[in-house]
Amino acid sequence: MEIDWKKNLYIAWVGCFFTGASFSLVMPFIPIYIEQLGAPQNKIEFYSGLSISVTALSGAIFSPIWGNLADRRGRKLMMLRAAAGMTITMGSLAFVPNVFWLLVMRFFNGVLAGYIPNATAMIASQAPREKNGWALGTLATGAVAGNLIGPSMGGFLAETVGIQNVFLVTGAILLANTLMTLLFVKEDFQPIAKKNMVSTKEVFKSVKKPSVLIGLFITTLILQIGITSISPILTLYIRDLGGEMDNILFISGLIVSVAGVSTFVSSPILGKIGDKVGNQRVLFCGLIFSLICIFPMSMVQTPFQLGLLRFFMGFSTGALMPSINTLISKLTPVEGVSRIFSFNNMFTNLGQVMGPLVGSTVANGYGYRSVFVATSLLITANIVLTFFNFKGELALKNPLK
Repeated sequence: MEIDWKKNLYIAWVGCFFTGASFSLVMPFIPIYIEQLGAPQNKIEFYSGLSISVTALSGAIFSPIWGNLADRRGRKLMMLRAAAGMTITMGSLAFVPNVFWLLVMRFFNGVLAGYIPNATAMIASQAPREKNGWALGTLATGAVAGNLIGPSMGGFLAETVGIQNVFLVTGAILLANTLMTLLFVKEDFQPIAKKNMVSTKEVFKSVKKPSVLIGLFITTLILQIGITSISPILTLYIRDLGGEMDNILFISGLIVSVAGVSTFVSSPILGKIGDKVGNQRVLFCGLIFSLICIFPMSMVQTPFQLGLLRFFMGFSTGALMPSINTLISKLTPVEGVSRIFSFNNMFTNLGQVMGPLVGSTVANGYGYRSVFVATSLLITANIVLTFFNFKGELALKNPLK
């Protein structure tokens, strides 16, 4: 059966959009919901942070397990499993009686998640190698768009239908995603008996350049730490810069979201450029550009200056993860693509756990501006790592062929 990979790409894009929106939809009012569930006033921030970290941590633990199953049973099945599982875990948040059960369901949300990495693995395995960068860059914009629209949609729904009903709406969106994936995603995959399956150890042995792959995993980890280290303090930093501005909440939301706009615009374009000039070059240049954007954030004097730098930073973000995903797909044998992507997803989740802890610790000890300096040091380390990872290959167009 011949698969129309472009049709799959567009359907998976919608699925990633729904998934990204469902995650970000509930984030603006999680602290308020935790307060309503009876958490002590001095523990609300702690439980809010924990509710985010516990999802990422459980996702990191279980991602390789689902990746192994995807290589045996198919990526579409794992996309369905993730969409259906999150339908239950997100929808059930409307009925939790206290903070303990909210944290339990957030934990299982991470356990059952994995729609986006499995969609990425499926498109990486189906798209022609010469169009991989464009395909994965385009797919990445789905989650970005969902993350962009989610917070504003969630805030609007919380005010109109109430916080608990927002979780039901989120569950309904994920149920629609489950049905759409079931009916429209096509995959020609023959299930493999466990005894006939190539072991994960053998998959790693058959990777073209194992040291480069491990370097890309570490690059993903550092990248996620750098991105999420800013998250805990960004709104507070904007408030400090804005002083007594009446519309500071609106301005904060705008500045938080503006990087997503430039990421959305740039990902497919930079993916196509990577296909032509080499994804390792786009990755290296993206890291340098992100350093140029983030370090000056420690010295800005107005919210406008910060917003402008974040807008430009979005262009570098559009270069990074699609380039990493494309490079991984070119290194990986087809029979192990889901497992390799699941390990990269594990490093993504670990970075999302560590980043906020790093950011809040540095901010508490040295102030908000120091977080941007610390993030810049992490990016500098990532530039050095990438340079040595692709040493002698940055001058080549397609070193991984």
